[in-house]
Amino acid sequence: MTLRFYDTASAEVRDFVPLVPGKVSLYYCGATVQGMPHVGHIRSAIAFDQLTRWLQYRGFRVTTVRNVTDIDDKILAKSAESFAPAFDEGDGTVREEEWWALAYRYEQEFRKAYDTLGVSRPTYEPRATGHIPEMHALIQLLIDRGHAYPALDDSGDVYFDVRSWSAYGSLTRQKIEDMQGAPDADPRGKKDPRDFALWKGHKDGEPTTASWASPWGAGRPGWHLECSAMVTKYLGTEFDIHGGGLDLRFPHHENEMAQSQAAGHGFANFWMHNGMVTYAGEKMSKSIGNTISPAEMLELAPPRVVRYYLGQAQYRSVLDYQPTSLQEAAAAVERIDGFISRAVRALSDGGNYSFSTYGDVPEAFERAMDDDLNVPQALAVLHETVRAGNTALTDGRTEDARQALHHVHDMLRVLGLNDTAAPAVDGQATTALGVLVEAQLAARAQARAAKDWAASDAIRDTLAAAGVVVEDGADGASWSLKRG
Repeated sequence: MTLRFYDTASAEVRDFVPLVPGKVSLYYCGATVQGMPHVGHIRSAIAFDQLTRWLQYRGFRVTTVRNVTDIDDKILAKSAESFAPAFDEGDGTVREEEWWALAYRYEQEFRKAYDTLGVSRPTYEPRATGHIPEMHALIQLLIDRGHAYPALDDSGDVYFDVRSWSAYGSLTRQKIEDMQGAPDADPRGKKDPRDFALWKGHKDGEPTTASWASPWGAGRPGWHLECSAMVTKYLGTEFDIHGGGLDLRFPHHENEMAQSQAAGHGFANFWMHNGMVTYAGEKMSKSIGNTISPAEMLELAPPRVVRYYLGQAQYRSVLDYQPTSLQEAAAAVERIDGFISRAVRALSDGGNYSFSTYGDVPEAFERAMDDDLNVPQALAVLHETVRAGNTALTDGRTEDARQALHHVHDMLRVLGLNDTAAPAVDGQATTALGVLVEAQLAARAQARAAKDWAASDAIRDTLAAAGVVVEDGADGASWSLKRG
């Protein structure tokens, strides 16, 4: 089946053909490091990690660039409010945290969250502050081509002239006349209130470290400009896929596309956007208290379960969080792990098992992933393979069980569920534990056959207290270790 992805710009699912045969260039928007990562950040990272892994599985060499926005109005505002970590100047006075220190501190929090949840490191992760010359060159090019102008009030700002670009609004299918200027934007110095800043002149009260010399005066880059400059530097003026959260379509990605194409760049061949995360059907909002952070999720469930939950929906759909969501994800992961534990015990020699002999996922899984990353359908194939593998073990069909085990392992690898932070497993200890647990399950099966429900429940409770999860199914009881 041909790879097909939904392209936001054309509003249709299209065949994916890379610009360079055998290679894929992917850029997706990373964090503005003004605070701790929220669940939307992590869902987006997992979605594009799944995309990267699937493209790699399909044999493409993927170059992935994910930016860090480390200079921004919000970062400066948060720094001005921040008093921690503070440090002594030597004379007893205490300084607030510098904006660049705050940005770097939160950048490390994002990296920690990505690593914990198995998000692969990108090929490169450029910071906005490291690409000021490239931004100057892009601004000058836009001025030369008649699509940008220095502010009319000599403030040092430079704006993109939206009316100079007839295709402005095409990504989100809007007309300029129907758009409103940003509610918090200062209209002074603009030809049109909808014009957006490419360069922001330095203002009184702002740290001097947050400005750079430019032909238009000291200042700093506008948010939208940063991504256009960085992606062009590393992936060229035309590349395969630009991704990000659905909330970035407007104005961020609309402005990116306009300024890049106005500069004469082909820019992205595909625009892919992941859906939002809601809480019990409502938009998450701190003001009404219906939010949950990745850190809070990781207090409730181990990383593998959190990754399963955040990656289980089709990437374009809304992912709704319910109080029972992580419990349901944990049950699904335990079913998978129960089969793996059972199969490895049955098929291994002394607890050691190699997965090197296989390397293909089932055809039904391939069809699902090729069809715009239909992860829900791919997970259905995964769970069906688990059921078939358990049945094969019960029936003594060793080779069928072995093939199911390898298919499950490979599907988990493609979905990134084998790469979350997890403790190492001692093979000899696992084997010894398996012998003891299987003996308890055999005794439990005898009690159930004799309808001695009290004894059956007592064995199950004893195992549960030891962290062993027992699951009864049509093929008998299986077990796995409770995660976390």
